[in-house]
Amino acid sequence: MRLAVISDIHGNLLALRAVLQDLDQLGVRSIINLGDMIGYGPDPEECVALIRQRAIPTVLGNHEHAMLRPEHKRWFNDSARIAVDITESHISKESRDWFRTLPTSLAFGNCRFVHGYPPDNSHLYLFNMREERLLKTLDNMKEAVCFVGHTHDLEWVRFDGTTVQRGSLGPGIMTLHSDCRYLLNIGSVGQPRDDYDNRAKYALFDPQAGSCEIRCVDYDWDTVSKRIRALGIPETYANRLLRRS
Repeated sequence: MRLAVISDIHGNLLALRAVLQDLDQLGVRSIINLGDMIGYGPDPEECVALIRQRAIPTVLGNHEHAMLRPEHKRWFNDSARIAVDITESHISKESRDWFRTLPTSLAFGNCRFVHGYPPDNSHLYLFNMREERLLKTLDNMKEAVCFVGHTHDLEWVRFDGTTVQRGSLGPGIMTLHSDCRYLLNIGSVGQPRDDYDNRAKYALFDPQAGSCEIRCVDYDWDTVSKRIRALGIPETYANRLLRRS
């Protein structure tokens, strides 16, 4: 059974709809969401509603956490904090109450799912982790594969029992070796930061084939970019959507 993993939708409803349409066309029904449904984009409440409507299992992202614990806004840079404040005015009490029920990680099928860094941290960034920390994490990890988001970039980390290797995870299919453990950063649906490709990204994991495919989906990013500007969200989050692959 194939499993889709999505992350960092960030209020980009058109990108989320495009990804879900792609999955429906592929006949994939199992989906895990790694959090940060809100922030930066123009439709945070609508994205949350769609995730809930589809009953997609979801872990807590740092942006959802900021809606519950305002003191955590200090961890955001100035532009992100402005976006968080604007987002806050669009989030309903019902959505906030749902955020409180979200776990910081999920684990099943020999996989772990967390927004930031295993086993259950919503705030740590994979790109900040040095080899020593990665080796210890992977050596102690019970699952064979851990999917993360948070950085909005695509990356793989592999541990063969002795050494750690890391590299860029690009569009297409990556074979996962059965005798290794992996951290897979699957990028972002709604605010990609991998160079020169603004398409919505998500992962399609096939445990039987031992593979992970990164799929890239087109959508009307120009409309989303204009709506970001209209809401007064900092321009950087609108411009990021305009890069072409």
